[in-house]
Amino acid sequence: MYVICLDLEGVLVPEIWIAFAKATGIEELKKTTRDEPDYDKLMRYRLAILKEHGLGLKEIQDVIATIDPMPGAKEFLDELRSFCQVIIISDTFTQFASPLMKKLGWPTLFCNSLVVSESGEVTDFKMRVEKSKYTTVKALQSIGFDTIAGGDSYNDLAMIKASKAGFLFKSPDKIREDNPDLPAFDEYGPLMEYLKKLVSE
Repeated sequence: MYVICLDLEGVLVPEIWIAFAKATGIEELKKTTRDEPDYDKLMRYRLAILKEHGLGLKEIQDVIATIDPMPGAKEFLDELRSFCQVIIISDTFTQFASPLMKKLGWPTLFCNSLVVSESGEVTDFKMRVEKSKYTTVKALQSIGFDTIAGGDSYNDLAMIKASKAGFLFKSPDKIREDNPDLPAFDEYGPLMEYLKKLVSE
């Protein structure tokens, strides 16, 4: 039995940090896992910038409230869930994800959490487990599931390559060039056809 494991940002919804960077005018916050493979390093960098500018969780959540899923994402997810189990595995945080999950019809999401002070400052973050995407697909495999995994960034590659099948979606050219063995898609229609074929085999 298959479980399809999808990344969230860049695949189903726009990148939260890029949206926040645009809203605040802080260019440095546009850096994502497409640019920095080391997630811990990236988050420490982000937290330092938030502290420097006096920005906290509320400011980020206010921007997230304005973000909509990518065009066609909810319909894609609804159809996918009609014939296969789907889990979204993301390095985002519970404090960010809820409004987006509501707009996507409350799919199953495995993600991380932020440490927030009483004043609303984001002081730290807690990863659910180390290498959470890879660890999750290996755990699913250990209880009898075959996984199909897809994403757009460096931090998705481990779960994609550990799965029975995997794909890239809206990935930068560099990631595609470095992984020519992985099928790459930019539209939900062709991706849906690919996934239906895989699941039916």
